[in-house]
Amino acid sequence: MKTDKKMLDRILNEYACDKLKMIAIMQDIQKELRYLPEDALIYVAEKIGVSKSEIFGVATFYGNFSLEPKGKYVIKCCDGTACHVRKSEGVQKALNSETGTTPDSKNSADGLFTVERVYCLGACGLAPVCTVNDEVYAAMTPEKVHELIVSLKEAENA
Repeated sequence: MKTDKKMLDRILNEYACDKLKMIAIMQDIQKELRYLPEDALIYVAEKIGVSKSEIFGVATFYGNFSLEPKGKYVIKCCDGTACHVRKSEGVQKALNSETGTTPDSKNSADGLFTVERVYCLGACGLAPVCTVNDEVYAAMTPEKVHELIVSLKEAENA
């Protein structure tokens, strides 16, 4: 699938094709597409005057950039020490079960969810913690996971 060049040009024009704004450009593209497609990165590299290796280096260096498609709701389940000892494994299993994902296949078939295990969200006092598109959900349990996923699905159907 080819990325919409009009959308890319709009974003590039907002930053005047300034290579010093490469990260902001990439953030805006990812915000629209939920990931950074290879063809989009190559196009941006050409337009701002950097090499393909430079733009891919930036895209792979920063953990918030993704070269893989993501769901509308990106759910991060913390498994850092505090979360782990407070049973985050059960929360992770519930997330996978409720969304139809697995540890190996992080995206749901309907494209709504991406479930990722991370190793610190910096909210240890609220453990176990999940985020949905960077909104924090504290003291998670498998039951709370069920309620959360049901509410997200209901929001989609409304």
